[in-house]
Amino acid sequence: QVQLVESGGGLVQAGGSLRLSCAASGRTFSSRAMGWFRQAPGKEREFVAAISASSSITVYADSVKGRFTISRDNAKNMVYLQMNSLKPEDTAVYYCAATALTSSAYSGRSSYDSWGQGTQVTVSS
Repeated sequence: QVQLVESGGGLVQAGGSLRLSCAASGRTFSSRAMGWFRQAPGKEREFVAAISASSSITVYADSVKGRFTISRDNAKNMVYLQMNSLKPEDTAVYYCAATALTSSAYSGRSSYDSWGQGTQVTVSS
């Protein structure tokens, strides 16, 4: 497992942008696919975006496609989520997650074995 710490959340108006960051510890980061999930009050945690270990493959939930971009910097052990054109329905706690899998990008929660504590994103209308 790896230790994950998210940052960059906050309050933003609809149409605005935020960039979430996730710092990972451990020497295995570059061999792990990574993902972002979110959980709104009263709802289950849902998939947002994922990226393969080499950054060659990215996957997005339909609800964020074209607005969010996931990226990573293996030299810095960092993964990012650039969120543009934010909507009130994007309000949630956002979680960074790591999987021991490497070759693709994974949307299923069960694929991930390490989770951060989460960062709150609130989009006002």
